[in-house]
Amino acid sequence: MKPKTIYYCTNCGNETAQWLGKCPACGAWNTLTEHIEAPAKPQRQAAAPVRGERRPKPLSQIVSGAEQRFFTGLGEFDRVLGGGAVKGSLVLVGGAPGIGKSTLLLQICRVLCRSQKVLYVSGEESESQLKMRAERLGVDQDALLIYAQTEMDEILRAAAEVQPDTLIVDSIQTMYAAENATSPGGISQVKDCTMALLQLSKQSGITVFVVGHVNKEGSIAGPKVLEHMVDCVLYFEGERNGPYRLLRAAKNRFGSTNEIGVFEMIDTGLREIPNPSEVLLAGRPKGAAGTCVACAMEGSRPVLAEVQALVTRSFLNVPRRTTDGFDYNRAALLVAVLEKRGGLRLSDCDLFLNVIGGLRIDEPGSDLPVAIAIASSFRDVPVSDQLTAIGELGLTGETRVVSNLELRLGEIARLGFTKCIIPRHGTEALVAPQGLQLLRVRNIREAIEIALEP
Repeated sequence: MKPKTIYYCTNCGNETAQWLGKCPACGAWNTLTEHIEAPAKPQRQAAAPVRGERRPKPLSQIVSGAEQRFFTGLGEFDRVLGGGAVKGSLVLVGGAPGIGKSTLLLQICRVLCRSQKVLYVSGEESESQLKMRAERLGVDQDALLIYAQTEMDEILRAAAEVQPDTLIVDSIQTMYAAENATSPGGISQVKDCTMALLQLSKQSGITVFVVGHVNKEGSIAGPKVLEHMVDCVLYFEGERNGPYRLLRAAKNRFGSTNEIGVFEMIDTGLREIPNPSEVLLAGRPKGAAGTCVACAMEGSRPVLAEVQALVTRSFLNVPRRTTDGFDYNRAALLVAVLEKRGGLRLSDCDLFLNVIGGLRIDEPGSDLPVAIAIASSFRDVPVSDQLTAIGELGLTGETRVVSNLELRLGEIARLGFTKCIIPRHGTEALVAPQGLQLLRVRNIREAIEIALEP
């Protein structure tokens, strides 16, 4: 048989028989890549089935077991996983090369090895390199087994021999299945290797952590098709040259997908940041125009972040609009509301919007602080250092209440802010925390006048 050519979408994983400029499944342009699949070879002997009966059963006869969780030793990592790792789960940890994925997983071995046997399989580093990095991170337990290998059959054979409680594979792009003739890192190879690890985790109860590299577009390189196969998908984000890292869940079968974990990269590894609000607000300029503090909900945790805006007169026919950490289309909508309902002439101005600290805010409750930051930069009038804002903006300029308002106000008061602008409608019975004054507004004009008053 001749090799078969298949085109995969790197955005959604859709498969087509011919190249198309636009993916028919997700509508993305220029995302189809060519992959050549080798002719099918005789399949190897099937793995031994799971012990017990393997036939369809009525739902009423199936005994449901409780999730067996264990702590990894990093509280922020356990928070994102939903309260700890689940025994027998398959977790995919994605991130850009050099962001700290291997450091994160090797660091959790320091605590896991106290009660478990851990097998760390590396396809990118030698055993001596892993030894040096483990010594730097303070990991020196005999229960941690290192194996430098890239062939999946050998990895499965080693796992059957060692019988570890936790298996870490770093990274999935370097692994290959011998019966697949394509090169390592290709979509077919990545799918085959991940499926083998999935069967291993479900049949033997081993918790498997898999590292996947993320490309420039922000998707896991190739293994976007893996998201439906694994139990959890975690993204490790942050500026490579910056000290802070964010760990967020894109998929979690055992918990919320809205939680984030915050870490700081130091000489001895990753340090947990249990209070990210203080870190994200550190170094905030005093008395500067174009800045306002927003309070976003990341899962069950309120996080305060500084929003900065720069509005300047444009010399281009089409003014520039640039956002970092905030949705571009949402920013364009707020600019239109400010011009139509707020009385600000922004149509001939360049706008640059940034959320400090690498945090991405994508909830409606950040509309009001972003709009205030834009208005502050446009008028060149600073917002009070003790003032924050929470609220959604409608197309008519009205302010709308958001969820978890009491929890947000509690975090704002705890960090020492004395004033907070909130929507008037729906908050009449709300009691302010001690030391915090609530400034209720009906629309964006009232909010701007209160925020920028001398």
